[in-house]
Amino acid sequence: MRAEGQVLPRLPTRELWGVAALILGWLALTAGWRSLALPDEGRYVGVAWEMLRSGDWLTPTLDGMPFFHKPPLFYWITAGALKLFGMHEWAARVASVLGATLGAFALYVFLRRWRSQRMARWTVAVLCVQPLFFIGAQFANLDMLVAGCISATILLAADAVLSMAHHAPSRSALVGAYVVAGLGVLAKGLIGLVLPALVIGVWLVISGRWRLLLRLCSLPGAALFLMITAPWFIAEQQRFPDFLHYFFVVQHFQRFAGGGFNNVQPFWFYPALLLLLSLPWLPWLTSLLRRQRQPGDAERDEIGGLMLVWLVCIVGFFSLPQSKLVGYVLPAVPPLAYFIGDSFVFRPPRPRLLFWWRVSLALTVLVSLGTIAYLARHPLKTSQGFADVLNRQRLAGEKVFMLRQYAYDLPFHARLTDPVTIVDDWRSPSVQASDNWRKEIADASQFASPQDRQVLIEPARLLDGLCASPVSWVLGDAAVVRQEWPMLAELPALMSDKGRTLWRIEAKALDCRGTPNAGSADK
Repeated sequence: MRAEGQVLPRLPTRELWGVAALILGWLALTAGWRSLALPDEGRYVGVAWEMLRSGDWLTPTLDGMPFFHKPPLFYWITAGALKLFGMHEWAARVASVLGATLGAFALYVFLRRWRSQRMARWTVAVLCVQPLFFIGAQFANLDMLVAGCISATILLAADAVLSMAHHAPSRSALVGAYVVAGLGVLAKGLIGLVLPALVIGVWLVISGRWRLLLRLCSLPGAALFLMITAPWFIAEQQRFPDFLHYFFVVQHFQRFAGGGFNNVQPFWFYPALLLLLSLPWLPWLTSLLRRQRQPGDAERDEIGGLMLVWLVCIVGFFSLPQSKLVGYVLPAVPPLAYFIGDSFVFRPPRPRLLFWWRVSLALTVLVSLGTIAYLARHPLKTSQGFADVLNRQRLAGEKVFMLRQYAYDLPFHARLTDPVTIVDDWRSPSVQASDNWRKEIADASQFASPQDRQVLIEPARLLDGLCASPVSWVLGDAAVVRQEWPMLAELPALMSDKGRTLWRIEAKALDCRGTPNAGSADK
């Protein structure tokens, strides 16, 4: 550790640019290999596509209706990338790639400054090939973006603390922590601020530096934080009086503390997941427990204490709710990578040791690249094929109907410029009792105007809708359609894939007599 009063040297600019470029290039390498995964990637990229096509960069929309599950930073970055780079999967994942790059680069700079270049290199190498981190960097949802912001905020704040303790300049790092925390809040809400504050607060108390807590309170930093976060929240509250209650109370506190959500997992889910995805590194991690103290351990203990608190706080925090998604624990991967890197760097250099380190590294790379390659060849579920048919045959103005489903990715892949009509039992109490696409759509409709809510129709009104225009397109599960709308099931289908079927419906082929739009069938 640097001696007190010592002026910390500036890190080489060329080195930092080179490291940033390597991280970005590696994480973006396979980002365009596979189709968007449903539901998450389709949902969030679909919202970004609606933002781009509508020109409304303030309010995120889902099927044309205000969608306030999450704040807008991911949508802004993704919509900008789609506009700049084009409508393809690589551009749709830019936000996640940037979030991962931010987190990995911040870790490199921090360790380069407070440990060594060797430690920084090996730790970031481990981080960037770790399957959870590598795949998360190429998954178009909000988890990696906020994980990168959380990681960078923790590291900037820790850098400020260590600089204060060693009487070195700390203002830039401290203000930077507030700025990135603001971006974290715009990425996914309060966890962008709460989790870094939790980690740094616990670390300072445990390390006996709790008096520095007050020095971390920065008026310029707080002002910048509010300048970044407040305008969007104020603007939406002015347009939608129930926005703040829905965003903070319903989507934050009730979702964290309540039940009734999908993906219920036991308390030990995240520790088991991290160990499973770190299997090639387990011998290195276990060696830390057997290692004797050596000269230089005071330096290791300083940073190691931070990393341990970071790891435990993140895993513990997200283990409390019943609902657990894999991506939630992404902010815990950087400190885990640190311990793996530390287990190698502080061993005497031996050829045999280096060989087995390279074996572990190679195995991890194979798992990461192999998983992406497999998903590219065997997509779990995608609407790309249906979109290809629509792009070839659908004319402008022809309406699209979805029967008891919402294919989040179809508007993006098919470049739809208008909302689709979704047919379901929207008045049923079961809609709000579930945690699925129906509830998301229904929640969005609560903020929509009566005109925008017209895209949601009951099953009994489907025939009226199909008879309203000469040609319509219908996507639904074949089994459901045969049971509820046998008249459609008898018509020839254009495409079927994994139970879903696409029809091109001409109104003149339907019995439109008695419907409000009966005359349309003859046009």
